Amino acid sequence: MPMLVKDAMSTVVLTIGPAHTLRQAARLMAARRIGSAVVLDNDTCGIGILTERDILNSLGAGENPDRETAQSHTTPDVVFATPDWTLDEAAEAMVRGGFRHLIVLDDREPVGVVSVRDIIRCWSDVPVRAAPIPA
Repeated sequence: MPMLVKDAMSTVVLTIGPAHTLRQAARLMAARRIGSAVVLDNDTCGIGILTERDILNSLGAGENPDRETAQSHTTPDVVFATPDWTLDEAAEAMVRGGFRHLIVLDDREPVGVVSVRDIIRCWSDVPVRAAPIPA
């Protein structure tokens, strides 16, 4: 039986608004030790994703993280998964799209995020080692 996205996804989903600054998003992501935030825009009913890479690209371009907003850096052309996708389907979508996170939707609601790390963890026989908690 193939493993499914629902078996690998993280159900701890950080949701932020489009007006959150990149610094606010980075602080929230760092506190939860996650690499992405789901950006919910209630005015447009849109769902996007902001990743650590998006923040890094902005900083590398010399932009001010206290002025730049999530909305301006949300990854375009988001691909969504469903909980019943296989991990193979999720991995294929990530490779095809060149990204490392998929928002998992159930009935158009975000219920999780699956990352490349989640998929590798499920495919690997190596036990998960807890990351050190910063002081």
